[in-house]
Amino acid sequence: MRPLDIIAAIGLAIGGAFGLAGTFVQSAELRETLWTIDGVALVMATALLTMKYQRQGNDCVAAGFLTFVAGESLLLAGNAAGLQASVPSYVGGISLWAAALVMVSAPKTFALWMRLTALVAAALFVVSAGLILWGAPLLPTSAPLPAAGYPFLVLTFVGWIWTLVKPDR
Repeated sequence: MRPLDIIAAIGLAIGGAFGLAGTFVQSAELRETLWTIDGVALVMATALLTMKYQRQGNDCVAAGFLTFVAGESLLLAGNAAGLQASVPSYVGGISLWAAALVMVSAPKTFALWMRLTALVAAALFVVSAGLILWGAPLLPTSAPLPAAGYPFLVLTFVGWIWTLVKPDR
């Protein structure tokens, strides 16, 4: 196992855990702090995954992870503005997440279950973005959407982590 794979796996784990935790806390300051840590960890992890899959010649997966970096960066940019003020960058961010998840899942690089969880998350994020664009008063913490997409995203991260840390056979 390569050290950079371990770092990427840790980044995905921190991103998934802190992102979900931030969704459920009531304190705006704590939520913004958790989501900032989550965002930085995910940008770092997906940047490393971009390089890994580019070196392997898997351009679609590499471009998908690069697209995830862009989406997560938009989310980070709006984070400190608070829930309501962050909605424009949030829509852009989850739209790019959706595109990234489709790009990473299109080739048969990852196991089918990971690709399916990614596609479910992508679909839920696309629907959420569309609803917001058409005037629905949704926030990043609204349920059932967009919150229903987060567990599928985190399950996808778990699969990517498993892929990074599993022993080569």
